Amino acid sequence: MRIAVLADIHGNLLALDAVLDDLKQRGSADLTVNLGDSVSGPLWPRETFARLEALNLPTVRGNHDRRVAADPASDEMWPSDAYAQERLTQEQREALFAQPLTLEIAPGIIAFHARPDHDEKYLLDAITDGQLVRAPLSAIRRRLKTLDPACRIALCGHSHRPELIRIPGGPVIFNPGSIGCPAYDDATPPAHVSEQGSPHARYGIVTLGNAGQPDRFEAIAVDYDHEAAARQAEQAGRPEWAHALRTGFMPG
Repeated sequence: MRIAVLADIHGNLLALDAVLDDLKQRGSADLTVNLGDSVSGPLWPRETFARLEALNLPTVRGNHDRRVAADPASDEMWPSDAYAQERLTQEQREALFAQPLTLEIAPGIIAFHARPDHDEKYLLDAITDGQLVRAPLSAIRRRLKTLDPACRIALCGHSHRPELIRIPGGPVIFNPGSIGCPAYDDATPPAHVSEQGSPHARYGIVTLGNAGQPDRFEAIAVDYDHEAAARQAEQAGRPEWAHALRTGFMPG
């Protein structure tokens, strides 16, 4: 069984289509899962929603999906969330909010956006000198306390950093990286940045072993027309997004 793992599209339709084309060239997956944060960003939220709606993928809710769905009168809107919210219908926003926090997509394989019990707290990451780095194993173990003990593979996104970690005596945790947003800054204390280091669209494939064969994990980077995406971000008044799309780094 081959499972394609998509995460953190952030309204980047060009990157999503490049990933879907690449997946098709590699041979269709038996199952494709979307780990959330699908539309927030100064790019193509409405068009991305429509593409994903047609695919009808099993999908979990990300923190930005929740924020896009919120009533702006009662929840402070971040610019990327506001941009997406203005371009989606009420029905589409409600569909985002209705997505589950966690989803068992196959026996022992659980998908969630950030942590099993929270859509916005990092699971595998810590903040050091304003950068996301891998968290200590002890911290990751604590953050997994609410995970079903029967889970053998956990699929997560949120940090936009590709990671593959096997917890001794526990599950394998796989983060494929971000399809559509290769770098971001977060001013929430402690302020920090996440940087993939290149403009590629990232996704993953998990091939489940059978007859005693091991599971296989592939982190894949796909080139696409990131310059067109950067120009779209510039037109939306987000030069820092444009820089991130072109380079995989934040300005600095």
